[in-house]
Amino acid sequence: MSKQYDYLIVGAGLYGSIFAYKAKQAGKKVLIIDKRSQFGGNLYCEKVEGINVHKYGAHIFHTSEKEVWDFVNLFTEFNRYTNSPIANYKGKLYNLPFNMNTFHQLWGIKTPDEAKAIIEKQRVESGITNPKNLEEQAISLVGSDIYEILIKGYTEKQWGRKATELPAFIIKRLPVRFIFDNNYFDDKYQGIPIGGYNGLFENFLNGIELKCNADFFTDRYYFESLADKIVYTGKLDEFYNYKLGRLEYRTLRFENELLDMPNYQGNAVINYTDLKTPYTRIIEHKHFEFGTQAKTVITKEFSLEAKDDSEPYYPVNDKVNEQLMQQYKQMSAKEKNVIFGGRLAEYKYFNMDQIVYNVLKLNL
Repeated sequence: MSKQYDYLIVGAGLYGSIFAYKAKQAGKKVLIIDKRSQFGGNLYCEKVEGINVHKYGAHIFHTSEKEVWDFVNLFTEFNRYTNSPIANYKGKLYNLPFNMNTFHQLWGIKTPDEAKAIIEKQRVESGITNPKNLEEQAISLVGSDIYEILIKGYTEKQWGRKATELPAFIIKRLPVRFIFDNNYFDDKYQGIPIGGYNGLFENFLNGIELKCNADFFTDRYYFESLADKIVYTGKLDEFYNYKLGRLEYRTLRFENELLDMPNYQGNAVINYTDLKTPYTRIIEHKHFEFGTQAKTVITKEFSLEAKDDSEPYYPVNDKVNEQLMQQYKQMSAKEKNVIFGGRLAEYKYFNMDQIVYNVLKLNL
């Protein structure tokens, strides 16, 4: 007996929504469900005083893949926003990523040769030749000053672990620019959807059957009976009822404030890189869209260990979790009628453009 749908898609985030669009274009019948009350996954925006507030953390779309950029621009227009975050370390401000502006702020130097000499001197003085942890890896790449001021505190808050307890492979490289350039990304294309991300998803899902407030795991037998194939974007270990144990995830907590002023910090993103400040960064949402509203909304972002009742945001890719993930991957590879996609289902950190690219390359 043929089933009601060709695909049941679990999760109306970026992966699931683009898959749904692509399947519909291929003539497939699709149902997409999401346990939240809205679509868009972590890209969902909430309108406050005319400002598009990134409810689940800031997201800047960037890519060097013209195919990806052309695809997303079919559904919405992007603005010219360029990500140029600032680091606040004990009240002093530094430009990111590490570039000549940063080096001038750190050391008062003016030339690339001066900056290179200081970094090389600190690298040699560290005596690190075979980095055994993240701290040693970072110092071996950029020296002790940059590490202590701009990396250590932020990283330890982000991961909830000492840098000496984190594996070296988490930081494979650190971008260092010996030019005056505060553009965080090297990608050719970059921007924010004009009007926020919700319009992008409305166009992805136009004409597609969607059910929100629908938790796959509360009635799994029913949902699985609806379609020939399942596209799953939730947690990999949860799909198997944590049979082999639980993978670790980091989550985020947000403190939002509506302020009766037009401009709080003068930049969309300011990272707080000291350990004493409990949050990792402050987002001022209006600056993503060059807003001129009379009021502003800021969000303080806290990184925490994900518990059973908290929203997972990104995997903890240390050796223990990598080993467990590989065991789950072996199980998922045997599934003939399930496609696993996205950060949670693949237990891998993806940028948004990578998600788009991965779905576009699928053969339905």
